[in-house]
Amino acid sequence: MYDKYLIQPGDDIKSIAKKFNTKESIIMDLNNIPFPDMIRAGKEIIVPINKEKYFDYYTIKKGDSLYAIAREYNINPDLLAILNGLDSQDYIYPEQEILIPKNNYSYYVTKDGDTLEIVSEKFNLSKGEVVDTNETIYLLPGQLLVKKN
Repeated sequence: MYDKYLIQPGDDIKSIAKKFNTKESIIMDLNNIPFPDMIRAGKEIIVPINKEKYFDYYTIKKGDSLYAIAREYNINPDLLAILNGLDSQDYIYPEQEILIPKNNYSYYVTKDGDTLEIVSEKFNLSKGEVVDTNETIYLLPGQLLVKKN
């Protein structure tokens, strides 16, 4: 899951990666930045969402399946797959790390044609509450929106 970030004066790849708890190489790959010094203030880039806030990590063990992991954590296997950029039938590898959604949040991955009204109805919240809970809302297909339970 990704978000946009407006580069601030004084930012560099290292500080941005630290801010979003990710690796410099991931920021560079996501944005086709060949060299770390090729960013400038005022430009928008794509960054991973801060996973620490909404997710725990799970390291795949031999014999694991997405379905078994989803059952163990009492979550929808399709949601688990989508959150990790996988298809529910994809093979997972031992030592691979995946995201496990935290229990105290509800999750919704936007689809083509979604509006703030549709999302607020799904969460049973006002539009304002949806906006307040989610730092950025673009309503582009594939954006993850959350609600604190």
